Amino acid sequence: MITLKSQREIEGMQHSGAILAGAHLMLKDKLHIGMDTWEIEQLVDSYIQAHGAVASEKGVDGYKYATCISINDEVAHATPRKGLKLKNHDVVKVDFCVNWHGYQSDSAWTYVIGESTPEIDKLLEVTHKALYLGIEQAQVGNRVGDIGYAIENYVERQHHMGDVRELIGHGIGPSVHEAPDIYHYGSPHRGLRLKAGMVITIEPMVNAGGAWQIDTKTVPETGWEYYVSADRSLSAQFEHTLAITNDGPKILTSQDPVGDHKYLL
Repeated sequence: MITLKSQREIEGMQHSGAILAGAHLMLKDKLHIGMDTWEIEQLVDSYIQAHGAVASEKGVDGYKYATCISINDEVAHATPRKGLKLKNHDVVKVDFCVNWHGYQSDSAWTYVIGESTPEIDKLLEVTHKALYLGIEQAQVGNRVGDIGYAIENYVERQHHMGDVRELIGHGIGPSVHEAPDIYHYGSPHRGLRLKAGMVITIEPMVNAGGAWQIDTKTVPETGWEYYVSADRSLSAQFEHTLAITNDGPKILTSQDPVGDHKYLL
């Protein structure tokens, strides 16, 4: 069932999203070579709690952590792991959700540890641009396929990278994951029609090697399953929560009020 949110609900989710964005901005200044991924978990969880909210992922399908932390060829859903230290050139995806008084938000961001490389720069540039091409299609009257096609065309046809298909965006609020499913590939003018009041996530995952397929791996200590690129190439992800409105898509998890000005409430 797809729920359409009121203006009050969207504003509440925007407040939740501001807390989430603030946690990402905090991380940008703290990530460094030698940092333990468990410290990332603690920093994010503490930040969320200090702002009167809770980390929504805790307890979902038995998950125990505030964050998912996926490194290099890990595409998504990997856990923070005590003793796993960040290294120079690591490509780190940090994904988490925030619940502020029942209002949900969800956003993932990719960071480079230490020095970058031309390959990493290109991967992040393409993935970030793909997110915003998808957002631009999130207009009242458009269809889910318009979002997916914009991302797939840019990632695969223009840049010959792998546009992950098995992991998708989704509706959000009051639960973390709701209908509709938001695919990052597809055909224009196909699929569910977008309506004002929908709140969704768009979260393309891009593999540098050109293959979109993923494999499953397991964290030995816990048995938790996560995903890696099938060709073991570097993978990146960027994700925003956004509201579909009659005035266009509005990003609720913005970290950049200047660059995102046209997408803000």
